[in-house]
Amino acid sequence: MIKKLMLAGAATSLLAGAASAADLPRRAAPPPVFTPVPVFTWTGFYAGLHTDYTFTDRQPINTFGNTPLTITNVATLRRPPTVRNEQDGLANIGGGFGYNYQFTPGSGFVVGVQADWAWNDIHKNTFYLGPPLAANGFVPDPAAFRQELSWLGTVVGRVGYAFDRFFVFGMGGFAYGGVDYRANFYTPGGVLAYAGRYNDIETGYAYGGGIEYALPTDSFLSRFSLLGLLGVKSEAVTIKAEYLHYDLGTRNVLVNNTGIVAAATGSYTSRFRTEGNLVRAGFSYKFNGL
Repeated sequence: MIKKLMLAGAATSLLAGAASAADLPRRAAPPPVFTPVPVFTWTGFYAGLHTDYTFTDRQPINTFGNTPLTITNVATLRRPPTVRNEQDGLANIGGGFGYNYQFTPGSGFVVGVQADWAWNDIHKNTFYLGPPLAANGFVPDPAAFRQELSWLGTVVGRVGYAFDRFFVFGMGGFAYGGVDYRANFYTPGGVLAYAGRYNDIETGYAYGGGIEYALPTDSFLSRFSLLGLLGVKSEAVTIKAEYLHYDLGTRNVLVNNTGIVAAATGSYTSRFRTEGNLVRAGFSYKFNGL
């Protein structure tokens, strides 16, 4: 009898416990964890390589006489008052670096500064034959000019607007380059009578604009990073296309007599102008900001 009562009490306790457990709230699953999608920003340092196609359209070489004899020679076209010296060519290689700051990540205004350098190596030789006159025995006087832009560098500011990974910008600032100017005037017999040369650095300004695109991190080009092979990590790889107009101003070159020809006295001044355009394509590695 006692055993029956004990069993009945235990069963009652189990039923009461089960009923109480049924009244408790069910255990809810934890809420899903929200991971925000990273927003791209152009803020940060960058460095890269590029190649340029350079062409000119306004590069006159003007020559003036400095003495009565040479003034007369220019007036009678024995020496050329003006010749055109247009150039174009593909740059071998160039590189640059800079820093951008984007005010609002995603889409927003971007400001920055950029320094670049390119080995242009564009040059042209221009020849001139004067008219046959009694003063030169009715045999034309030859003249030869050479103008060269060995390399070009710029330091420019950039201002533009980013549409996420697309960046459209304008730029402008300082330009400098290595130039070589030469003017040689000959006698009808081919003897060098006058010669002048200037080989140095010219300075001026440059302005233009471009568009740049940051490749997605999962793209093949972004994964195949040259810096990654060297163990250097970059945030993104960008590709760009730019147009730039440069103007290095004018330079007067003294074309003095060589002393070889007794009748060739006095001197001339040839004024060279270096101005042109370039179209650029390149890529850059973008790094973290400050």
